[in-house]
Amino acid sequence: MNPNNKFNHIASVYWVFTQLCNDKCDHCYNFSGPQGSRISEADCLAIIDNLPDSMDRIILSGGEPLAEKQKLYLILDALKSKYGNTTQIMLQTNGDLLTGEILDVLIAKGVTRFDVASIDRFHKAAGARLTELAELFDSRGVNGEEKDPLVKKDNYLHAFPLSWGYWGATEDMWLGGNWARGRAYEKGLWKQDPQHNFCGILSGAIGFLNGGPDIPQEVSIQLWAVNPCCPGTKEPMGDARTQKVADILARVADHPVFQALDKGDPWAMGEVLGISKLDAERRCGELGNVCLWCDEFFDKHFDMKTLQKKTDHSLS
Repeated sequence: MNPNNKFNHIASVYWVFTQLCNDKCDHCYNFSGPQGSRISEADCLAIIDNLPDSMDRIILSGGEPLAEKQKLYLILDALKSKYGNTTQIMLQTNGDLLTGEILDVLIAKGVTRFDVASIDRFHKAAGARLTELAELFDSRGVNGEEKDPLVKKDNYLHAFPLSWGYWGATEDMWLGGNWARGRAYEKGLWKQDPQHNFCGILSGAIGFLNGGPDIPQEVSIQLWAVNPCCPGTKEPMGDARTQKVADILARVADHPVFQALDKGDPWAMGEVLGISKLDAERRCGELGNVCLWCDEFFDKHFDMKTLQKKTDHSLS
């Protein structure tokens, strides 16, 4: 790895290390469920080895992380070995499988932030455990006053109080652009609004290279696939099992396509290829969703492997 690579440090990594889940929600964008995709423990350890030299935080998610509890514990131990106490570890869970005994282990292994992402009508329990979970967290001294699921930047930039929060899918937000994917797409639970720019908010691609004053630089890893956003591009930027994440980012950082994504402007991705923003906006309008335009762009117009223009295709 190039010692001068600025991506040796990343503010935030969002890692879906499993798509196995005890639930099978209609709105799930990555087909998580009892038959959800998984990777091996060896793959997980290889990915941790390929993570940047330093990170402010890592968010472990799924699927349901506790559906692969032993793998989660292995990951936590490996992260502790690599980063010590310099990286905040955050866990996103539906809360269904969380017990006092498990919570004690998670805290002992370094998790300092818990986000319960199931307080909505789609999940099996539909938020019914919220009071029970609140009492459980309180019994372990986990503060519930900071409910922001993204957490204030000051809280994860080397000040790691134990805290928890909760949220759920809403029509305005998490049934937005990113969920023109998976089971949500199959069942029509996606926001058919071409003006909804998921790319321009945290968990979208904005800031994945450079971050910003209010949005940390965040890179998404879906199992092993390295992406600029949570739902991911049609083809990933790289494979974290076999490539250094810093090198993957360095490879794309100077390319105008990815610089447009970093600015949260997916309609500008194709300008370097001769596709105007006007044409991109028109096509996005026809598709009904900005992420579907992004899929089409990488499918028809841009080759992720070569970072070159593909053979011309009609935008219509």
